[in-house]
Amino acid sequence: MELVIFIGLQASGKSTFYRTHFADTHEYVSKDMLPNNKKNEQQMARIIDALQAQCSIVVDNTNPALDDRAALIALGRTYDAEIIGYYFDAAAKQCVERNKQREGKARVPDKVIYITASRLTQPTYAEGFDRLYVVEIAGNDEFRVCDATNG
Repeated sequence: MELVIFIGLQASGKSTFYRTHFADTHEYVSKDMLPNNKKNEQQMARIIDALQAQCSIVVDNTNPALDDRAALIALGRTYDAEIIGYYFDAAAKQCVERNKQREGKARVPDKVIYITASRLTQPTYAEGFDRLYVVEIAGNDEFRVCDATNG
């Protein structure tokens, strides 16, 4: 059973990566899909439900700061899940351009991307990940995935 944590700016390809790599094998949770009130509580409840059922799950949020990830990692440890991180390495400017292709509620204000970028800390194994990968956009719905250096 895996708890996969996505880390990266808005419009860095996280949701597309989920659809192309995990949709058939992992449950999905994203604050974007939850009602505005109590998103954190609802998200944690969905993660707990999946882990209690021994289902692998992907958490598709920006998770920019150590604190954002620490709670998820601790929860995964409680259920003996393998903790896997995917860091989406995309420049804010690139994400702003990708965001322009979005429509409706999927499109976020540019300033939100820059605010997240200012908070974004690249994850490390020291946080408690069992495996950690770096993902780069290689083209339309194509990605380059590399093992992160252990450190």
